[in-house]
Amino acid sequence: MKMYVRIAVLAVFLLFTLPFFVHAQSVVCIEAPDTLPGESTQQRKDRLTAIYNVCNAEYQAAQSQLVTAQAQSSSLANDIAILGAKIKTAQLQIKTKNLLIQTLGNNITQKQTRIDDLESRIDSGKATLAAIMRKTNEIDSYSFPEVALSQTSVAGFFQDLDTFQSVQNSLKTVFEQLRSDQASTTAEKDALAIRQNTEMDARYVIQQQQKNIESDQKAQKQLLAISKDNEKAYSTLAAQKASQAAKIRAALFPLAGGQKIPFGQALQYAQVASAKTGVRPAFLLAILTNESALGANVGQCYISNTSTGDGINVKTGNFSPSVMKPTRDIQPFLDITKALGFDPYKTVVSCQQPSVGGWGGAMGPAQFISSTWVLFTDRLRGALGISDEPNPWNPAHAFMASALYLDDLGAGNGGYSAERNAACRYYSGSSCSKSRTIASYGDNAISQANKIQLDINQL
Repeated sequence: MKMYVRIAVLAVFLLFTLPFFVHAQSVVCIEAPDTLPGESTQQRKDRLTAIYNVCNAEYQAAQSQLVTAQAQSSSLANDIAILGAKIKTAQLQIKTKNLLIQTLGNNITQKQTRIDDLESRIDSGKATLAAIMRKTNEIDSYSFPEVALSQTSVAGFFQDLDTFQSVQNSLKTVFEQLRSDQASTTAEKDALAIRQNTEMDARYVIQQQQKNIESDQKAQKQLLAISKDNEKAYSTLAAQKASQAAKIRAALFPLAGGQKIPFGQALQYAQVASAKTGVRPAFLLAILTNESALGANVGQCYISNTSTGDGINVKTGNFSPSVMKPTRDIQPFLDITKALGFDPYKTVVSCQQPSVGGWGGAMGPAQFISSTWVLFTDRLRGALGISDEPNPWNPAHAFMASALYLDDLGAGNGGYSAERNAACRYYSGSSCSKSRTIASYGDNAISQANKIQLDINQL
């Protein structure tokens, strides 16, 4: 009997202490399960935080090793070491981002539950308020003769009146509570949107890091295949990489209006603009690429009638309607061309796009309409360090104007969601959720930026 008692005591002991042993094990940087059996919310938070701290510490150490390796002179062995350090750094960063996403997911779920509860309270409060208002209106609609001639006693009527007067006095409290609940709901939703964007950014970084790892591992295998003693083979590989970089620099970068400049020069414009605004060079290049490709008639019209805004097609000489909105863009366009010494009737602007409608009149590589361009002229002078009139058809000026505008739209903060939203607003003035067409523009801008970034990495 004593044996059974001892077994029972041991079982109870293990039941209550097992979770402690599970969570008290040594912390290592691993892909952590979202939850563990018997784990409380606080234990889960503590466990994920501890693993995240370990992973982040390892990541910082790996990053330091990478910087040290990159500072050394170029050699086959050092290139292999750099690639190895980059792969390790990326793998650790992926682990830390995964842990961050797990934590965010839990917080988002809690916030959504809170929002649902608040919205339910608001709906309930509105229903109660409507009932109170209906009853109050019934009391207010009675006249004294109606009370005197009714079968209801006067005493009873005034008793009801006192009751509803008290209820009416509570209207203020109900309204205040509803306003408070509504404000809380709005704040919770805003916080949720921010966290959702953060999660989206974290996932995007992971996806890009995974692609980079695959590329780096392929490059590492290529280097390892070369014998350390075969410096000639290594020199050949280095020459191939240098040749590829030269081709990228010399590649023509298409801009709106038919202009083309070498990629390396376009990158310099983008880097200068980025230094002023924080907008990523690859993203800025992507936006200008899209602005050149999305319109079939970009930069193919002249304005011919300043009263109606109609014009002609540059190539055909045929009539082209709605080239520029008279009440909004004609006068700023005339002012810009006059300041630059251009003939307004021989300066190309975009034609109206029949599939889109509206008006044309967009100018230069950045495709600003004149009424928008003049809003940036003073800022452009400061950013470019010039005193003359900024020129929409000058690539350097166009890059800076786009960067300033994209920064105003949030792209200077960096990150997937910030850049995507900025691209959508640059294109349409609306968020990506407004329509599938607008969202496609934002997605295309991000995809194009990733391709350009790969080219930049090879320079």
